Amino acid sequence: MKETSQIKLTSLSSKGGCGCKIGPADLAQVLRNLPQATPDPNLLVGLDTSDDAGVYRLTDDLAIVQTVDFFTPIVDDPYAFGQVAAANAISDIYAMGGKPLTALNIVAFPISTLDKAILTEILRGAGDKLKEAGVTLVGGHSIDDKEPKFGLAVTGTVHPERVRTNAGAKPGDKLILTKPIGVGISTTAIKHDRLTEEEITGVTKVMSTLNKIASETMASFDVHSCTDVTGFGLLGHASEMAKGSHTGLKIYNNQVPKLPRLRELAEAGSVPGGTKNNFAHLQGDVTFPDSLDQIDQWILCDAVTSGGLLISISDNEANQLLTDLQNAGVPAAIIGEVTEENQGHIIVL
Repeated sequence: MKETSQIKLTSLSSKGGCGCKIGPADLAQVLRNLPQATPDPNLLVGLDTSDDAGVYRLTDDLAIVQTVDFFTPIVDDPYAFGQVAAANAISDIYAMGGKPLTALNIVAFPISTLDKAILTEILRGAGDKLKEAGVTLVGGHSIDDKEPKFGLAVTGTVHPERVRTNAGAKPGDKLILTKPIGVGISTTAIKHDRLTEEEITGVTKVMSTLNKIASETMASFDVHSCTDVTGFGLLGHASEMAKGSHTGLKIYNNQVPKLPRLRELAEAGSVPGGTKNNFAHLQGDVTFPDSLDQIDQWILCDAVTSGGLLISISDNEANQLLTDLQNAGVPAAIIGEVTEENQGHIIVL
């Protein structure tokens, strides 16, 4: 049996380096063929706006926030994989303005062919990240599977009147992003042995960093809308915000923070299928300038794992929120604005 340090976990996944989601168009086709659920007035956020998590009101002052996420390995270090998976799952609670409380592990693992120490390290990484977030692990479920997969179901709480959704952006708002994009391209490059150890450490740190500070910082501001940038990429999640809010968006490409060497890596072939699917799905919903070629457009659609928060906030509060985020160590940037015209559409400048 191989030592854990010698296992290249990303090679065990048939999908490779991005943990890509089922595309929104395919998912919508599946869901539309299901019977409609009985309306429940206490369901504050459900399936209607493709939001990050569900929110259910328990009392006038208390609602629960629920989410689940899991994927195949996107880094080779099992401890780091566990950390990234935990940070990614918890992020949905932060995006809704909630406080995460409990989690359940979801494990698929080839127990007869891989060293059990690998799974131990995955769970240890996740456990340490849960501890950092103040989240209690209450159990989980495991199956024997030919491909390792790991994630968590997370439950949190929020005041029913303080829920942040992806459907509240208002014309004139500024858009703030709290982490760089390019994770999908970078993690695919890991599978292709195109990143240095220093670069692997850098992208892993981005993915494993909790959105806790960003969420807590925005809590004292009148944030109109928020979502976290994950599998559908920056423009994919921005598109959901535009459609849910019945507004248009402008994104300034040169203001979007990006990981190093993305163009070089993309030109070398490290563009994941999920990124290309995101781009294809957004045809008709995004207008790109002639100055941005296919690589630039893919980068803006890159499938992200455990990305940052995309925050929509009024113009007169945006600079103060940005300053507070940066002072708290969050690498945030103002990347665009919300418009009244071009509802449901994004214009990249």
